[in-house]
Amino acid sequence: MNHPYFQTSIMSPQPIAIPQKSPRVVAALRHRESLATLGVIRQPKVLHPVDNENLRLLLLENISQEAVSYLRAQGFTVDHYTRALSEDELVEKIPQYHAVGIRSKTRITERVIKAASKLLVIGCFCIGTNQVDLDTAAKAGIPVFNSPFSNSRSVAELVIAEIIALSRQLFQRSFELREGIWNKQSKNCWEVRGKTLGIVGYGHIGSQLSVLAEALGMRVIFYDVINMMPLGSARQVETLQVLLAEADFVTLHFNMISRTELEQMKEGSYLINNARGRVSKHLAGAALDVFPVEPASNGAPFDDSINSWSTTLRSLPNVILSPHIGGSTEEAQRMIGEEVSQALARYLNYGSTVGAVNFPEVDLRAITAEQGDHVRVCHVHNNQPGVLRQVNDILSPYNVEKQYSDSKGDVAYLLADIADVSPVDVNKLRDQISQTRANILTRLLA
Repeated sequence: MNHPYFQTSIMSPQPIAIPQKSPRVVAALRHRESLATLGVIRQPKVLHPVDNENLRLLLLENISQEAVSYLRAQGFTVDHYTRALSEDELVEKIPQYHAVGIRSKTRITERVIKAASKLLVIGCFCIGTNQVDLDTAAKAGIPVFNSPFSNSRSVAELVIAEIIALSRQLFQRSFELREGIWNKQSKNCWEVRGKTLGIVGYGHIGSQLSVLAEALGMRVIFYDVINMMPLGSARQVETLQVLLAEADFVTLHFNMISRTELEQMKEGSYLINNARGRVSKHLAGAALDVFPVEPASNGAPFDDSINSWSTTLRSLPNVILSPHIGGSTEEAQRMIGEEVSQALARYLNYGSTVGAVNFPEVDLRAITAEQGDHVRVCHVHNNQPGVLRQVNDILSPYNVEKQYSDSKGDVAYLLADIADVSPVDVNKLRDQISQTRANILTRLLA
């Protein structure tokens, strides 16, 4: 029985010829020619979905032009918007698209996914994926990709800037001067050299920050839930409480810290929050770049209608507030665009789900150009006993050259490359696999 979200996507039983001069074929031929000039011996075969050659992509929220250009060079039709779309707008537009790319403001809800009868994949051109209903997407056979590391350097540099600004009371002095008040003073202004930075979460951002802080002469300690190899002279501490008691600056790269833990911080210390999550507002001094609820668009008010304490927070002179700009640099957005657009193309062209956040990670080595009669089966199905036996029975008349399957929760994903397949066989295989009781979504690439 097919999944209800994709009952409308059952393929036509008629053989579908692949247009030899379609934009994707032209792009593929150019790529093959470039590989030949580089002396590549085994050129990968360019795969095409047998059910729909003209794949359409919707990119929202001003995703980088490099990503748009890359996807168009792959032969996809790309519609690019500079703003986010509301749920109602998405429900109206998304049925015509096979892929959608968003940043942090667009919400891909269950209602949107149910309306997306053609949708194959979602790309989050950012770190977070909480704006997508990941479980519903997985159950509909839709992998979700993001870019968890591309903006690490940008966030780390912002934290360094905030540490220096807090230690020198830079924002207070700047605000006073804008108000016409000259207030030159050194009381409670410090160099960061020799101070202790406590990093909560020593991942890609935390470890890069560690190196930058040591270059400024800071002593670095960090806490993480797993043992990590320190960089430079950084030292891992056993508990968060130890870090909070020692650090002059505490920077969060983990989801949450409680009011009780904030009260354990060293007197006169500062908190920097560039993580995703909630944080108590009881602070002596802080730099905050993320908030529990954030405005949906630029120019929208940041007031008590968003968070009940927004006005109070804005009135504190020793708190630096920024509108979630940790990863907002030209370099970071370019790298995010490259990473996510390539992940979308790999999935649409080859079925690879490596890097998907809600989906089994499955990949196979490329079919070569010499293997012209090979077909790749991409079968998303409910994770239940007997599926592989049933699918392999269908594939038994053919030579299965390679096959890989994995599961995540209730969803499983199978990739299989089979040889000696005629165009009529392709349609028959597609129909037979699509009609199995555990089927969620089946694509064949040839």
